[in-house]
Formats: sequence, C-alpha cells, structure tokens
Amino acid sequence: MSDALVGSLYVVATPIGNLEDLSPRASRLLGEVALVAAEDTRHTARLLRHLGVSPSLISLHEHNEAGRVEQIDRRLADGEDVALVSDAGTPLISDPGFVLVRELRARGRRIVPVPGACALVAALSAAGLATDRFLFSGFLPAKGGARRGRLEALQDHQASLVFYESPHRIHNTLADLAQVFGERRLVLARELTKTFETFLDGTAASLIERLASDPDQARGEFVIMVEGAPPREVNESVQVESDRLLECLLAEGVGVKQAAGCVARLLGGPRKAWYARAQRLKDGD
Repeated sequence: MSDALVGSLYVVATPIGNLEDLSPRASRLLGEVALVAAEDTRHTARLLRHLGVSPSLISLHEHNEAGRVEQIDRRLADGEDVALVSDAGTPLISDPGFVLVRELRARGRRIVPVPGACALVAALSAAGLATDRFLFSGFLPAKGGARRGRLEALQDHQASLVFYESPHRIHNTLADLAQVFGERRLVLARELTKTFETFLDGTAASLIERLASDPDQARGEFVIMVEGAPPREVNESVQVESDRLLECLLAEGVGVKQAAGCVARLLGGPRKAWYARAQRLKDGD
C-alpha cells in the first residue's frame, strides 16, 4: 500500500465476464483500500461480496465524474487509498475515469495502474488480424451519418481498426461497415470470456447474413475488428499524372485540403499523404 502520509489512486481492472480473470493483486487491493469509486455501485457491490470484502463505495460515472474529483482528492490527502473500477475491464478504456485521473495527476497525486482484463486486447489476441499496429476508436457515433463519417475518415488506415458496439446497434453498424469497407475482412468478438463467447469473421455483408440467420449471435457486447487497408503502390507515371491533377486543382483556386480529398477519392491512398503532396506542390517544392 502507499505511504501513510498520502493515499494513492489505484486504477483496477476487473473481469469482463469470467471472475477468475481478476488478478490476486487486484483482489488484495480491493480489500485493503478505504474507498472504491465504481461506475455502477450495484454491479461492483456484487464483485466485492464475491471477494468477501467491504470497502466504502461511491459512484463515479460520466454524469458525476467532475464533481467527484474534490471528494476523492480529500480522501487521498487524508492518507486513504482509493480504487477506481468500471463495470468491466480496464477503467478509462471507453469507460469513466479520464477526468479524475487527469485532475489528480495534475495535482501530483500518485496514480497506480493495476492491469487486468481489457476487451479490446483480449479480442485482438484471438482475432487473427495484424496487431503490430492497431487503432482503437471506442464506440462509434449512434447516428448513422456521423457513424459513416467516422468510418470514412478511417478507411485508408493500414493499421487494424477496433471498435466497441452494443447489440441494439450492431445491425446498423455492420450495414455502414459494408458500405464503407466493402470486401474488407472483419472479425466480431462477442461475449468475451463468458459462456457463449464467439468469434465470427468474414465481410460485413456476410456477417449481416449470419446474424440475420441466427438472432442469438446479435446478443451481448461486441468488439468489431477490421483489417487494415492494403498498402497502395503509386508508380512514377501515376505520380506524375496525380501531380498534374493536384497542380490543376490548386491553380483553379481549390484549397489544399479539398484538392487532396478529390485526388484521394479518384486514386485511393491516404488523404494525409495527398495533403502533404499538395502542400509541397503549392509551396513550390
């Protein structure tokens, strides 16, 4: 535990399904801290009863997090240790806690990670997609237009893409993925570490059919993983023609960003790369 003169905030990962995934260190700390700040106190109370421990509990969620900072900081200043937990997995990973950790760290408080389960890491480890680089984008927007906009902004990334999704939006999200990513390979991880854990892979269109034929596959929480965009090779002649196109657009008064977006749509490739090329041409390089 921490120095008696000042407390520590322990950021404690909890199981995403299987209680055996709680580490011995996390179990010990949850029994030793004076206070547990939990996303849902009812949910965490069940875990604490399972462990046979009874620290004080307070709620900390997206609607009250900013207001909890002073309360928790006072407990730390009084020498008490506090644990931060979410309903499942690692706090701050698409869960509350960022505001608290940021503010306490700015005040010089000791923040201690207690690693454990994390849905995105568990899903990637068994998906068979490249993991040397991946981009985690949390939950996609609920509204269709915003969701498609987010996906379109990511479609040129060559890293694997990872999203979380809820069961009541999975069909609409898969439809948008089919529209934006076409035949790109997807892997759906569902109910991780639980009795009905399932991994499904294929194109978005094939997964839509799979879920339609077996409604049980649309139950539970999802991790959606999309293989990265293939690298695009641009030969010398294509580069010359693309430069001419960019120069023409720029000469007509089209902005650098708009010119790059136009060429990216016509020729493919990352928008950022075309933007950088257009900027160099505009600067006379």
